[in-house]
Amino acid sequence: MTAETDVLWFLPTHGDGRYLGAQEGARDVSLAYLRQIAQAADELGYYGVLLPTGRSCEDSWVIASALAALTKRLRFLVAVRPGLQEPSMAARMAATLDRISDGRLLINVVTGGDPVELRGDGVFLDHDERYVVTDEFLHVWRGLMSGETVNYEGKHLKVEDGRLIFPPVQKPYPPLYFGGSSPAGIEVAAEHCEVYLTWGEPPAGVAEKIAKAKEAADRKGKTFSYGIRLHVIVRETEGEAWAAAESLISRLDDETIARAQATLKRQDSVGQSRMMALHGGDRSKLEVSPNLWAGVGLVRGGAGTALVGSADQVADRMKEYIDLGIDRFILSGYPHLEEAYRFAELVFPKLPLRATTGVPPSNARNNGPFGEVIANDIVPSRRIAAH
Repeated sequence: MTAETDVLWFLPTHGDGRYLGAQEGARDVSLAYLRQIAQAADELGYYGVLLPTGRSCEDSWVIASALAALTKRLRFLVAVRPGLQEPSMAARMAATLDRISDGRLLINVVTGGDPVELRGDGVFLDHDERYVVTDEFLHVWRGLMSGETVNYEGKHLKVEDGRLIFPPVQKPYPPLYFGGSSPAGIEVAAEHCEVYLTWGEPPAGVAEKIAKAKEAADRKGKTFSYGIRLHVIVRETEGEAWAAAESLISRLDDETIARAQATLKRQDSVGQSRMMALHGGDRSKLEVSPNLWAGVGLVRGGAGTALVGSADQVADRMKEYIDLGIDRFILSGYPHLEEAYRFAELVFPKLPLRATTGVPPSNARNNGPFGEVIANDIVPSRRIAAH
């Protein structure tokens, strides 16, 4: 039986545009613009959308709450932040959003990897100690969301008679997604989470991470789902796709890249280190695997690679990840509104999708999509080549 996958899109609450690292072609990422992306993703059949978190982003909980009422089936992957939030407050927020969205909440557990940003938020713990807090947080959060009365005392957190009065729609709670490449992170994921995430490394690197995560899950008697976070640059031809990739970074100069790389190096995230090692800040070494391009990571933290190519090439590379065990893709492309359409139209038909992705809108008022009617009379039935 062929493995199937779900596909999620991305809400760029930290900025969007036609070029990386430039004001030229930038978008005003207003609620109106984010609504356009969310509603497009909803109509196109994406499983859900990821909302980023951090001081460079609009607050993901507020944005998801605003957009839940403006969408129908789209799920929202929103971050809880151990160390920044108390688990009881995070549980009440999650249960409320799950209820008002009719069970469309997904939870992204984000421990954080930038010590400078974390100190600005009042967190002064080292890398492994942050995962101790995350473990304690999730013990409390999961108990509350499951309807338990929680009494807990750990190294960092203490709760007496903790209760959640209004439960979530999803039982026992919305699924937990977790991305962590370090041994400490993988252990926490295996203890608490349903979906293990990786950034878009070459297939061999992803296989290595999946093997480590599976080993940890096996020790806990658990089974993971696996997700991958990637950008996409897909066009009708490979040449057009690579030209679009070069255009995306065409406004970057060496000084901007050097400044970005210096800022990213301060992070103690193992995953971020693995991303940076793919290209070393060198724009001449960006194709790190067939159709896998690391240009985004020159100036962007987190997910720094993109699948670049024709629809067939991108679909084939995605199928390679599916064969490794990936069963959900979290994708993005610049600008996010147009690229949501482009990817769905070009690549969805070539993927083994689950029934939860690629579902056509139920309220379609025609037998489309078929494009604009020709001469007000003829319905297009095939591509007419230009001569």
